[in-house]
Amino acid sequence: MEEVTRRPRGRPRKGPSEKEGSTVLALERGLHILSILAREHRTSLSEVAMRAGMPPSTAHRLMMTLQSHRYADYDESTQDWMIGVEAFRIGSGFLNRMNVVDAAQPMMHGLVAETGETANLAIADDGDVIFVSQVEASNPIRAFFRLGTRSRMHASAVGKALLAQFTQEEVESLLQKKGLPDFTANTITRPDRLFAELELIRKQGWSYDDEEHYAGMRCVAAPVFGTQGKAVAAISVSGPSVRFDDRKVADFSATIRRTAADLTKSIGGTA
Repeated sequence: MEEVTRRPRGRPRKGPSEKEGSTVLALERGLHILSILAREHRTSLSEVAMRAGMPPSTAHRLMMTLQSHRYADYDESTQDWMIGVEAFRIGSGFLNRMNVVDAAQPMMHGLVAETGETANLAIADDGDVIFVSQVEASNPIRAFFRLGTRSRMHASAVGKALLAQFTQEEVESLLQKKGLPDFTANTITRPDRLFAELELIRKQGWSYDDEEHYAGMRCVAAPVFGTQGKAVAAISVSGPSVRFDDRKVADFSATIRRTAADLTKSIGGTA
């Protein structure tokens, strides 16, 4: 009996003239036009044709096809072309697929494997940070935060990593609302000291909680940025101070910065 060789799912049988990696020219041109429309608020047919490097008649046929599927819109009164609502719906599908909590899971497991400490993901909300995901270390003595736990921004590494991305006016407004309560002897309680630390965090790209909320616990964190270039979360590793000496903090800070950058990239963000 002749053995049947199965092709990978999602790929058709190649014809005799097709080469691996070949593309459809008309589709490439249509996608090029779509990207042009996405960058412009409104634009004319002639402008699109010039930018795309094709005759106006060809550009018009492609844009009419895009319009028929609602990827492009046409304003009869001004004769301008614009990006269509269907392009937004398709783009939103990517955002749904790359939810930061889901995208962070494998990276947080990687952090635990590399550092031996608990990995956390937190977001800012109304002047606090909320822990939205955690992967625990296997050590008998380890950090633990129940999901949904709120913490003050000025007294946690994840909070300071996010707070460092605020403007000075936003931080001042937050301090007027929340104050700087102390939790341990190491908690930052003076505004001038907090502003100095936030400036350092912006320069070095990571933050450090030196027993500032819980005595005997330390943490390093770095911000994660979204598609608009704004910090959407912070990722960290935390554990007992006895395992967070100066050498470990230096090692962990490099690891957490790299992981935060990888997570930012994976969700289509930019710092």
